[in-house]
Amino acid sequence: MAGKGKKKSRPVVSGLVVLALVGTSGYLTVELRKQEPAGVTEVRNLGVLDGEGGSKSESGDRGEVRWDRLENPARSVLRGADGQIEGVFTDGARLATLTGPARTFEEPSSTSSKVSTTDWVRLMPKPWKKGSENSAWFKEWHAENKASKEADLFAVAFQYVAGAPQKKDGQGVVYAGDANFGPLNTTGAEGGDLRLEQSDFYDYLGTQYPFRDGVVGTPEALRAKSLDCSGFIRMVLGFRTRYPLMSSDKSGDGLPRTANGMARSEQGVDVLPLTGVSADDRPSAIDQLQPGDLVFFKLDGRTGERLDHVGMVLGYDTEGHLIFVSSREEVNGPTIGDVGGVSRLDGNGYYAKTLRSAKRL
Repeated sequence: MAGKGKKKSRPVVSGLVVLALVGTSGYLTVELRKQEPAGVTEVRNLGVLDGEGGSKSESGDRGEVRWDRLENPARSVLRGADGQIEGVFTDGARLATLTGPARTFEEPSSTSSKVSTTDWVRLMPKPWKKGSENSAWFKEWHAENKASKEADLFAVAFQYVAGAPQKKDGQGVVYAGDANFGPLNTTGAEGGDLRLEQSDFYDYLGTQYPFRDGVVGTPEALRAKSLDCSGFIRMVLGFRTRYPLMSSDKSGDGLPRTANGMARSEQGVDVLPLTGVSADDRPSAIDQLQPGDLVFFKLDGRTGERLDHVGMVLGYDTEGHLIFVSSREEVNGPTIGDVGGVSRLDGNGYYAKTLRSAKRL
């Protein structure tokens, strides 16, 4: 489900700008600084685990590297010979954050926010656990991905914002390009949604999708090129990045269909555990969030105890605000824009106040 608000036309925006030099660093650079620059949220709760210094060194292809063990949540941090962070790997999660070339994500027609980052979020073949740095599967994966410039989660996500060009596969199926949130709601019910929800990734594609449980997802013509909030996440993480997908919220292991199902599933790690859906249950420790984390919101009073919106943390913008991307009704598709509420997780804006939990897959 998506946030509510007055419907406005979907602006045409630029998607991804890659800068040779950027004024702000990515999350990995920010994470363990002893002194934060003005405007950047300080990241706390970084105590060392294991009671033995929590770190070890080993020889790498560029000299000695160091592994640190940190808590909240439990994770391993890889540092290069120069002491700079090269990767963060969270226990129980398959998404890893690697340091790579600087990029800037922006949407100037909808927001002044610009996220300049060296973070690249990629999917590992297995969930991380303490000691995985010694495993053959990780060494092979890391060697292949540490310097890769192939599209990561963020680059894929921005292939669906307003103005993004279409991409076709070998069979001529459009698998990327400017996405809608969903078809217009023509019922005319007062107080109802302006656009219909329930547009999944296979609706965007216009092709059937066979799930592992035997269910076949069949697209609806009126939902072509549309992705609701959870459909957008399933497109980026599931269809494009190959995280396992469930056909519903209840069938099998993988990424559930709805925002509520994702938030309450046992997949990944609860970075901000769900305690409830009321205003009093707003989490305060957002400094524990990391790029690629899924964030869940309670926007609509009509949905009872269900969480009804999901987005993905992008990182800190150049003004020090923590920004997320999601597909929204007001903008009619994926955005980091401020139509219907600023895309900030800090402060007291619409989405900051309605944030209820977060998960690292």
